[in-house]
Amino acid sequence: MWDDFGLYPREEPFDPFSVMLFKALQVISFLFFLALLAISPDAKDGKVDPRAEFIITMDWPDNHPDDLDLFVQDPAGNIAWYRHREAGFMVLERDDRGGPNDFIIVNGRKILSPIREEIVVIRGIVSGEYTVNVSHFAATTGRPVPVTVKVQKLNPVAEVIHENTLTVDHTGDEKSAVRFALDAEGKVIDVNYREKSLMVKFNGAHLNGTDLDPKTGYRKKL
Repeated sequence: MWDDFGLYPREEPFDPFSVMLFKALQVISFLFFLALLAISPDAKDGKVDPRAEFIITMDWPDNHPDDLDLFVQDPAGNIAWYRHREAGFMVLERDDRGGPNDFIIVNGRKILSPIREEIVVIRGIVSGEYTVNVSHFAATTGRPVPVTVKVQKLNPVAEVIHENTLTVDHTGDEKSAVRFALDAEGKVIDVNYREKSLMVKFNGAHLNGTDLDPKTGYRKKL
């Protein structure tokens, strides 16, 4: 509405209480928005949170040229190894083929890895005995190789149930690092070191030379 002089009317008198109330409502709305962000997890398609009950690692000296393999058998007879990476609840997470076979390609350039390690995780509980074996797939140096095997129980807290170092010294050499038994709740009820061959199940097919490159002496890439 125009005043007597044809100008806009003056603003209403300043009310500090109304301004404070409006600002308070703004702050409350902002805090409510932050709370929603905090309690609403981001939805990511395809995201899987794998749960592991046990992790088994096998290590030998860095940069060593020999190829060693980790074999793990569960109570049902399933065996996780480099040709069968998923067996029952077991998964071979890393297969290390030793020497020049252990590399990644970055921007077309081959980068060798010095780490010698294989890893098997157990993602579910099956009661009974598990067998953890070490196999010397390709002995290129002709010298004994020290191998450290560790078994860790992860739930409800991390606990090492076995760790030792053994030696393999020739192609085809197989040794049982440890055998451990679980009850239905996943509790370790026995640990022993009796030898048990897992290679006989495969009739030696993986050790008869058919997997080796005749030029390099190393395992062919699968």
